[in-house]
Amino acid sequence: MTIQTPASVRSASDVVPPRAGDFAARAADGRDPRRRTPRSAHEGWMAPPTRPDPVALLEEQATTRVPELVPIRHARMLVSPFTFYRGAALLMAADLAGTPVSGITTQICGDAHLSNFGVFGTPERTLIFDMNDFDETLPGPWEWDVKRLATSFEVAGRSRDFTDEQRREINLTVVRGYRERMLQLAEARVLDAWYDRLDADRILDVITAGQSKRTVDKLAKRTDAALAKARTKDSTRAVAKLVEVIDGELRIAADSPLIVPIEQLLPQGRTRDQEEEWMREVLATYQSTLQPQNHPMREYSYVHMARKVVGVGSVGTRAWIVLLRGRDDADPLLLQAKQAEASVLERFLPPSRYENHGERVVRGQRLMQAASDLFLGWRREPGVDGIERDFYIRQLHDWKGSADVDTMNAATAKAYAHICGETLARAHSRAGDRVAIAAYLGRSDRFDHAIAAFARDYADQNDRDYAAFADAVASGRLEAAEPA
Repeated sequence: MTIQTPASVRSASDVVPPRAGDFAARAADGRDPRRRTPRSAHEGWMAPPTRPDPVALLEEQATTRVPELVPIRHARMLVSPFTFYRGAALLMAADLAGTPVSGITTQICGDAHLSNFGVFGTPERTLIFDMNDFDETLPGPWEWDVKRLATSFEVAGRSRDFTDEQRREINLTVVRGYRERMLQLAEARVLDAWYDRLDADRILDVITAGQSKRTVDKLAKRTDAALAKARTKDSTRAVAKLVEVIDGELRIAADSPLIVPIEQLLPQGRTRDQEEEWMREVLATYQSTLQPQNHPMREYSYVHMARKVVGVGSVGTRAWIVLLRGRDDADPLLLQAKQAEASVLERFLPPSRYENHGERVVRGQRLMQAASDLFLGWRREPGVDGIERDFYIRQLHDWKGSADVDTMNAATAKAYAHICGETLARAHSRAGDRVAIAAYLGRSDRFDHAIAAFARDYADQNDRDYAAFADAVASGRLEAAEPA
């Protein structure tokens, strides 16, 4: 038996659409790979002797980032094995490149850990639960996303001191949620499968199915509080926190090095008028990538911008917040322009078909999400240092909310694992052949147990990598420092 790996099955640079009408043949396309790569082949993880030095990979990744921000990234990764895992997508991609695959390709997230799921507002002003980070998206093996998601629950469960049995049950739940939803989507009417999504008002029903009244009451309280908090996160609140009035004008408040206004980064001799002319051109070009063409963005004008440190894994990439004005100062909008580099997956899979990595992110996000931000677009732009870089642009806050790992108990984690697994299945089903993936998975729990075992073993690897990373910081090889 020859088990397939990405090295032996080179994915296309784009996802091949499923064949029209012939659903039986599509199912056979999913069952046939079981002979080459049984579902049990995904079980477990053991590092090969030639595995690269994880610290060296992180050092290499830092070379394209803002040098003064790299120590902040390292400090945030150093907090715990889970925050390290969030910043170590490249390490896991390198490891996944040698693992078995079915050979079925879809658009994948590339960084499908549990903190990259959450609620946000749709253009129709409905709150939904979906994936919300696509910096690494690329066509690739769907199994990679499932393995990264399941492992994130194992790593987070250890940080919360869940028992071995609790973590195992959570890991099985996330994969079972993925498999069962994929089976349902494969058997659904075509439009029902495409329209399937999880609205916020259905979250509680989904996560409390079959639970005791006591558990339902606890989950209801937590869910209602999280959704209420998410609805307060909009431009109005963001402006109140990030913007001040200076000499009668709105300006993004400095909080160096986390927030640095543009005028503090411009080359000497560049004027404010030049900055504003540059940004008007940027925003005009960016509008051509928006949907629809008759877009409210046309009614906004540029006010100010600043560089802002975001996330854990993204720290050090260039991210800007842009303040815009609508009717007047009481009608503000904050956008985020985030640098898009080559996906960490591109070292191990064919490169993106899109020359602009901002477009790669946006196209992948629109394909995988049930609904996307109205202001989601892309732009290639010479930076203040004159170097061209790719960016994608979106609203800074739009009813966005995510799970708080630090307060999550085992019951909540299991419920959250279920909806994350289902949500990943929805995303993969839109982007690839849901019938083939479902046929490969089947109705038994063989795949569930294989991935749960992988998650356990790979979390051990993450612990070892975290220890090596901490040693590198302690020895001075890597610098880690949060701002005072």
